[in-house]
Amino acid sequence: MKRIVYTILFFILLSNVSFAAKVDTVSVFSPSMNRDIKTVTILPADYDSKKEFPTIYLLHGYSGNYSDWVNKAPVIKELADRYSLIIVCPDGGFGSWYWDSPVDPAFRFETFVSKELVSWADQNLKTRKGREGRAIIGLSMGGHGALYLAFKHQDVYGAAGSTSGGVDIRPFPLNWDMAKRLGSYAENSSLWEENTVINLTHLLTPGSLEIMIDCGTSDFFYAVNEELHDKLLLRNIPHTYLVKPGAHNWPYWTNSILYQILFMNEYFKKAESAS
Repeated sequence: MKRIVYTILFFILLSNVSFAAKVDTVSVFSPSMNRDIKTVTILPADYDSKKEFPTIYLLHGYSGNYSDWVNKAPVIKELADRYSLIIVCPDGGFGSWYWDSPVDPAFRFETFVSKELVSWADQNLKTRKGREGRAIIGLSMGGHGALYLAFKHQDVYGAAGSTSGGVDIRPFPLNWDMAKRLGSYAENSSLWEENTVINLTHLLTPGSLEIMIDCGTSDFFYAVNEELHDKLLLRNIPHTYLVKPGAHNWPYWTNSILYQILFMNEYFKKAESAS
C-alpha cells in the first residue's frame, strides 16, 4: 500500500512542475562495427546552467530499438529534468544481448556501448567523467546487458540496474536469437556459460558496484532473478532487490524506472559528496 501511495505522490509532484528536457536522435559511429548506430539523447532542462551532469545509459529489450524508452515510457524525460541527468538510449540491435558476438562479427555491442558510445558521450555532451558519473540500466535483454556490461567494466560504470532482466540465459536456449550470437547451446555450451550474468558474480567484490535488480512476480524471468539475488547474497555482494506484482510489459517498466532512476540518483549524490 505504501508503494502505491509513494508512486501517486511522485506523479502529483511531477504534474506540478514544468519540464523542458531536450530529446534528440543522433547517429554514433561504431568503428568496431563500421556503421552508425542510432541513439536517443535526453538533456535536462538545466543543461546550459552546469558544466557536468551524471549520465544514465538506458538499454532496450529484445525486438526493441533506441526509441523505445522515450516513446513508451516518456516519464524518463521528466526524470531527467527532476534529477538533472543526461540519459542516453542506444540501439542495441535485434537480439544482440549486448555481447561482442564470438560467432557474428557484425554484433559488437559490448564494445560499442561500454567503449565507443561512452567515449562519444564524454566528447560531445557535458557528462561527469569517470565511473562515479555513469550508471547503466536496462529492461529484459537490456537488463541482462546492463549487468553484463557493468560487471565486466567496473572501471566504466559505478552503478547498474536491471528490470525484468534475462539474467540467466541458459534456461532459454531456443529463444530470442541468442543462438545466432553464441552458437547453439548444444554445440557451444561453454560460450553460454561464460556469457550469462549469473556466472559473472565472481567479478564482483563487496561494494565494488552499486546494483539494483527488480522483477515482477508474474514475469517469465522471475525465477532467474530470484536465483541471481540468492547468489549475490551467498557471495555477500550488497544490492537492492525489489519484487512487486507485474508482468513482462511496459506498464511494469514504466513504474519500475521511477525506482531505478531514483536509486541511481542517490548513487550519484553519494559519489559526488565523496569526491
